[in-house]
Amino acid sequence: MNAAGGLAAALLLAAYAAHSSAADAAALRRTLNADDLFRVQELTDPQVSPDGLWVAYVVSTNDREPDEPRTAIWLVSWDGSRRLALTSAAAGTAKPRWSPDGRTLAFVATSVGAASDQIMLLDRRGGDARQLIDAHGAISAYAWSPDGKRIAIAMDKAAAGKNPQPIVLDAWHFKDEDAGYLDERSRTHLYLLDVETKQIDPLTTDPHFIEDLPAWSPDGKEIAFIRSTEKDADQDGRADIDVIAARPGAMPRQIVRPYSPNRPRLAWSPDGTLIAYLQGLEPKFNAYMQDRLFVVPRAGGAPRALTDKLDRAVTSFAFTGDSAITIAVEDDGSNYPARVELATGAITRQVKGRFVISSPTSGAGHTALLQSNDNAFDEVYALEGEALRKLTTHNDAFLSELALGAVEDIQFKSKDGAEIHGLIVKPPSFVRGRKYPTLLWIHGGPNGQDEHSLVFDCYQFQPQMFAARGFVVLSVNYRGSSGRGIEFATAIFADWGHKEVADLLAGVDHLITLGIADRDRLAIGGWSYGGILTDYTIATDQRFKVAISAGGSGNQLSLYGSDQYILQDDNELGPPWSNTALWLRVSYPLLHADRIHTPTLFIGGSRDFNVPISGGEQMYQALRTLAVPTQLVVYPDEHHVVTRPSFLKDIAERVPAWIDRYIGQ
Repeated sequence: MNAAGGLAAALLLAAYAAHSSAADAAALRRTLNADDLFRVQELTDPQVSPDGLWVAYVVSTNDREPDEPRTAIWLVSWDGSRRLALTSAAAGTAKPRWSPDGRTLAFVATSVGAASDQIMLLDRRGGDARQLIDAHGAISAYAWSPDGKRIAIAMDKAAAGKNPQPIVLDAWHFKDEDAGYLDERSRTHLYLLDVETKQIDPLTTDPHFIEDLPAWSPDGKEIAFIRSTEKDADQDGRADIDVIAARPGAMPRQIVRPYSPNRPRLAWSPDGTLIAYLQGLEPKFNAYMQDRLFVVPRAGGAPRALTDKLDRAVTSFAFTGDSAITIAVEDDGSNYPARVELATGAITRQVKGRFVISSPTSGAGHTALLQSNDNAFDEVYALEGEALRKLTTHNDAFLSELALGAVEDIQFKSKDGAEIHGLIVKPPSFVRGRKYPTLLWIHGGPNGQDEHSLVFDCYQFQPQMFAARGFVVLSVNYRGSSGRGIEFATAIFADWGHKEVADLLAGVDHLITLGIADRDRLAIGGWSYGGILTDYTIATDQRFKVAISAGGSGNQLSLYGSDQYILQDDNELGPPWSNTALWLRVSYPLLHADRIHTPTLFIGGSRDFNVPISGGEQMYQALRTLAVPTQLVVYPDEHHVVTRPSFLKDIAERVPAWIDRYIGQ
């Protein structure tokens, strides 16, 4: 054999050995199970230090013994070589924020003996965190002054007494999933804290307003903030962006009054001439996420839209200098970073691929963000030009143990010819040509989208959990979803439960036609609007052998005034007394429950103000009356999103067990 032939043979053997080794490693991997809830580390809220050399972030875990989520503040160096925990894991640790000189990291925590949130200060060079003051209230946001001498705090100082008091309500939007009942004491205001003297003074005091999200001007003279009379948005769907001099007794001035976005945030341009913010849609389209990026001059005047040409939602943003802003763009199953030029409005996508980024943050010319994909949970990445460089590896060891299902994009036509996109997750042992039991798992919203991101929560981890059990999982971005533009999102305006159901059923038909889905072993389920759409679908079509409706409702009329969606209800459907026929039409799952023959598990939290548990209770009672197999599971003291780890594990075990009753693998 000549030398060239020997080299070729050696390379072939090396390639075969590498392939065999990889195949052997893959074969040794296990599939997901419910106990993996206690292995996942969730990363949030990255913050680049002022010198650009470090990124602080929050790591959350599910702690089995105290049965609660725990959080800690971590640091990673910009080169990724050093990573350390700054705090031990505890309940409620959050919101890391760097002092302007970068020597101190502040964060919010509930310290031992404290009755409410406290701002803690930690010297980056070492030592224990110290409590700054004894704050009496819930801190929603805070920000350092540019000179590091003061901190602006948004805080609700309504303190709960030893004895319960009557809740007196006079707000139009009187209840909220996170805050509970919004009585006259539920008013967030701004305060100025002197870091050295610990003196805290009110900056805003008008009891008729709620103020939040303080942002200092670069010269330290003024603070921009969001102001409204109602929680999140006023009755017209708007909220003020005001500016106030950074001294007690100053009077605010209104800069602009935009439609309130889904994810409000304010940021000053580094030169202090502009304030950037996100703007939502008019009230009748409030539920259809399409936030856009605007800037407005510091002195006020006409705001300028920067991202209208995208026809996509901007989910977050960060100034990367005087001339540009980095944005996160929600687009057709992905969320990508883009650069917006302030002068021209030119928008350039920075990184290509099927992944999801969020929470961009910048300092000293460095931009960090979170990124996840089909096979990885969120980790911190450096954004460098057209590339992402991984900085953290919290979940890598855990994920290396697992065999995850392959995720594929699909496209198909709905009944009326509309083009619909979605994802399928295949079992790790998928064999082409074989038909599989199939779960249609429906995302909530309707805004939002199923996307190329690995998430472990009660909403979104079911696809990989069921793929591990031998199911093909279908996720459809039905009309009403974001990521495909405003026309696609608003296609279901005031017409819930029709086009979405057609899109969902068309996706199932598509998988049956491809020979992937077994038409005799079909399951359906979802959480929130996914639970609502489950009710709509099983009241429309009887092909599904089993269903899970979590955090849902089949009678929208009964939820008017008892959920938190009064802005949407009044503006999209109209008050029930003025549009009764429409309300009855969108309540057909309960009013025509006799069309349902699918065994259904209903799930909800006892303290859910988002979609109250009564929505599931009514459907459960209807199916019990009709002798359709059903079960209702209520998680005590849980809200719309279940957080108690033992309850999350219960869901991860209970839902598959319910499906196994009616569908064999």
